[in-house]
Amino acid sequence: MKIDIDRLTEAELIELNNKVVARLRFLAQMRAHAQMLQFNIGDRVSFQPQDRPLVTGMLTRYNRKSVTVITDSGERWNIAPSLLRKAESEINPRGEEANVIQLHKK
Repeated sequence: MKIDIDRLTEAELIELNNKVVARLRFLAQMRAHAQMLQFNIGDRVSFQPQDRPLVTGMLTRYNRKSVTVITDSGERWNIAPSLLRKAESEINPRGEEANVIQLHKK
């Protein structure tokens, strides 16, 4: 589809610009939503902030373009889902996952 923008009026150019911007926003939201679907509420995730050590926490909420993560130290971060990775389970010396409650039958 070719559009000869040289023949458009100022009002038509503004309308075209608004439609292009709206479409680009929609496509970005769809990409973010698809990335969010890789994670579930309650998942242990990690991310690497610039100039900081790796941060690990629990995904607690889906937002419009980001997700909310509560870190192990209690901080709240809103993170783009593209920056998240599923956190690897920590294994304690007895071979049990540290973030899983072990129930034993008597």
